[in-house]
Amino acid sequence: MLSVEGIQTFYGTFQALRGISLEVDAGEVVTILGANGAGKTTFLRTVSGLLSPAFGTIRFGEERLDGVAPDVIVKRGISHCPEGRMLFPEMSVQKNLELGAYVHRKKRSFIEEAKNEVYELFPRLKERRKQAAGTMSGGEQQMLAIGRALMSRPRLLMLDEPSLGLAPLVVISIMDTLMGIKERGTAILLVEQNAAESLRIADRGYVLETGNVVLSGDRERLMNDEKVKQSYLGA
Repeated sequence: MLSVEGIQTFYGTFQALRGISLEVDAGEVVTILGANGAGKTTFLRTVSGLLSPAFGTIRFGEERLDGVAPDVIVKRGISHCPEGRMLFPEMSVQKNLELGAYVHRKKRSFIEEAKNEVYELFPRLKERRKQAAGTMSGGEQQMLAIGRALMSRPRLLMLDEPSLGLAPLVVISIMDTLMGIKERGTAILLVEQNAAESLRIADRGYVLETGNVVLSGDRERLMNDEKVKQSYLGA
């Protein structure tokens, strides 16, 4: 589904990604592990068109995405749930969700169907649909951020640190919901510092260090790797 080859991305003269290659197949959950500054967020921003790679190719199915505008990438089936949620706090839950379907704003039936699917995944959002997003708990806000990303009905959902700042039980609930999203047919690319939880739901993973992929493999290989155990699993 997603095929990234040799991506190099710069911030001015600073090179953040140094030739990353990565794949996500249909129906998979793929996780990216790495410390702060490893390039995880930069990678997602490059795939979603918020940053332009200097070198390399990004393909989604048969289509090239490198150099394509972010709204076009959303229309083609990729949605990005950013780190920190980035909600509109004074707007209602419902308005925040509808903004997630902005590229399909002329299709009212599409938006209503997408909204009903989100409410089915997150019943609490339906209960709070008229409430201002900024007045909800951190866990509820994360549900809303994921729900908003799902409003474009993507084939690939990319998430950046969805567990950030959440209580352990809420993190487990969010991860279980991601498994439910996968079961509905949406592939997931998950950037997450909570390695134990991300590997629990992932099929495969990649480890990034200073803009390079230093390790990749299926869940079992990564969970049994000594470096992963020591650096990310607290062994």
